[in-house]
Amino acid sequence: MGFFDFLKKESNQKGSKSIAKDRLKLVLVHDRASMSPEVLEALRKEIIQVISKYVDVDNNNIEVELNDNNNQATLVANIPINEIKRKRNV
Repeated sequence: MGFFDFLKKESNQKGSKSIAKDRLKLVLVHDRASMSPEVLEALRKEIIQVISKYVDVDNNNIEVELNDNNNQATLVANIPINEIKRKRNV
């Protein structure tokens, strides 16, 4: 699942005005954080790779986004866990 897939998923539930507003916010946050979508996608993949060493994650429902809270960028990840691995794969 690509980083921008969650925007497509929401398009069925929101109107065009709301979707455009959300996408503009995303672009502005990326600009302020000086992080391109490609860098954010690479970061997302690495986070999932590390977490996957310890838990089995649901790759189909992962959401990672960059938010702007009071002029401070925050990375928010919603990663559903299927089960905890008992032995760590290193």
